[in-house]
Amino acid sequence: MSKNQYKGSVQSYDSVCDQNVMITSRDGIKLATDIYFPALNETKVNGKFPVILERTPYDKSAPVNVYKAKFFARRGYICAIQDVRGRFQSGGLWYPFAKEANDGFDTVEWLGVQPWSDGKVGTMGDSYAGSDQSALATLNPPHLSTMIVAVGASNYFHSSMRQNGALEQRFQIYIFRMAANSKEAEANPALKKRLQEIWPDGLREIINSFPVRKGSTILRELPNYEQWAVDILTNVKYDDYWKQRGYAINEYIEEHADVPSLYLGGWYDTYPRNTIQNFLDFSATKDSDQRLLMGPWTHGEYEVTYAGDSDFGIESHINYNDLKLSWFDHYLKDMDTEVASWSKVKFFTMGTGDGNIDYEGRLRRDGYWRTSSDWPLKSTQYKEYYLDRNGRLTTEILELDNKSSSKYTFDPKRPVPTIGGSLSAAAPWLCPGAFDQRADPDRFIGSNNKLPLNSRDDVLTFQTEELDMDTEVTGPIKVKLWISSSAKDTDFTVKLIDLFPSTDEYVEGLAINITDSIMRTRFRNGWEKEELMEPGIPYLIDFDLFPTSNIFKSGHKIRIDVSSSNWPRFDVNNNTGGKIGIDKSYICAEQTVYHNQIMPSSIVLPIQPSRHLLVPDPSMGYIGSPTGI
Repeated sequence: MSKNQYKGSVQSYDSVCDQNVMITSRDGIKLATDIYFPALNETKVNGKFPVILERTPYDKSAPVNVYKAKFFARRGYICAIQDVRGRFQSGGLWYPFAKEANDGFDTVEWLGVQPWSDGKVGTMGDSYAGSDQSALATLNPPHLSTMIVAVGASNYFHSSMRQNGALEQRFQIYIFRMAANSKEAEANPALKKRLQEIWPDGLREIINSFPVRKGSTILRELPNYEQWAVDILTNVKYDDYWKQRGYAINEYIEEHADVPSLYLGGWYDTYPRNTIQNFLDFSATKDSDQRLLMGPWTHGEYEVTYAGDSDFGIESHINYNDLKLSWFDHYLKDMDTEVASWSKVKFFTMGTGDGNIDYEGRLRRDGYWRTSSDWPLKSTQYKEYYLDRNGRLTTEILELDNKSSSKYTFDPKRPVPTIGGSLSAAAPWLCPGAFDQRADPDRFIGSNNKLPLNSRDDVLTFQTEELDMDTEVTGPIKVKLWISSSAKDTDFTVKLIDLFPSTDEYVEGLAINITDSIMRTRFRNGWEKEELMEPGIPYLIDFDLFPTSNIFKSGHKIRIDVSSSNWPRFDVNNNTGGKIGIDKSYICAEQTVYHNQIMPSSIVLPIQPSRHLLVPDPSMGYIGSPTGI
């Protein structure tokens, strides 16, 4: 679609705002809502308009929220921004996600029947404000007409809050950030001052003493905040706590509203698995349009071209408000915007750059946009790469010794530090994105030197020979590890790495993280029960890494690193088999990874045929621009 054919909304109005409109929830809680209207000469325009709603715990009056609300009001929408229950101007107590389904439903239905509403309500929002949309949609509000769910949850237990049995400790960092601007802190200046001294500069000591236990930190003065931090740590099995609507959208697929929905995520965000799972679940069960958009981004950073120390080129970013406008114009105003010609799936493939360092010190990885009618791609060829004792990663089992294995000692008091990855909500303590896997005390908490992570004696490395052709990995990734341990319970981590060729400056070659995950062995046979291991007995554990799309260029190597910790991203397993979050004792574990014909450990990669490489859709342009994609 060319620029002069674009028929979307243009700025035709100014805006005025009714502040702190109190919408009453079914249990009587007042939910503070700022409602922005199209206006001329500072007077509301008469008539009925479609409504766009965002519900946020991050202050409806924040400049970024005011800007986006005015953006839509000036283009013929009524835009409502609401503080969720217990935050800022809204009543009640905040316990993350617990009441978002009911409160969201009640708000949508109130907006849908107002005299200035045309009866169509669309929702938007990122992260928490993405997840709370999906929560309200499980109740199928009649006036809900469309959603843009950016980096939101499908199931918080399986991904993004807990992951394969381990806790993502970013949420224990996040709760201190939220406490610092809480209503409770605003009402108690002395408490607020102490919290602001902790966030962020004073948090290092607390992180070093993680996990948060009841009464152990200043959170004891904010009981509902502390209770949530303790609950997500100690509720370790997949039970009714995790199956509530705010946490487990995929438990309510049948009840979920059937409305056009855009699911947007990033490869280096904390929600890529959740984002794709939402798209898959609702594409399979709903009649309305379901679309997926995956970029090379970190959490919410759609309008920049980099993730960590990697840059992906000028075409990798989007104009987010323009994209949302095109979507809402199409589904709320029936306009012929670029959305009409979108493919079901759009994603960014990373890794086509020259590998040089740019003027900002970032690695030029570049990439390009692709379209597809399905996910995973129909062209996918799943190829198994096997580990062996020589540190090789091969497509055949070359190890003839049926006792072949690799061993290391996992000391919970000496965890492997987190160097980038799929992170959010924990800056500056956890840096999201792609980085050379090298410790650095100035950048990464937990580092005590500047050596490569795989120089540690508790990190195993397996890698291919130099690739003789570009190799594309796009889709879901599965790990199969045969392991044993001296411990009754322990963790294993796997990280997929793009190893760049050696240069004069980087003799070992840059080792750039692509994706990773963790597995807590007590959950190897399911999430609803805990089964401890018998020390020394081999077990097969299999788990998924986060999905990705990356080209490993000719001359590079595909590498995986295996270890047992990734701290402080995940809580450290104390190896005792005791109650998680309760047991304070620690023991070292002697870990074994087997790689032989009887017990072959491997990683299964979604390889794309070479004919698909470097063939971007010629019609694709800058996403969110009038030219479409």
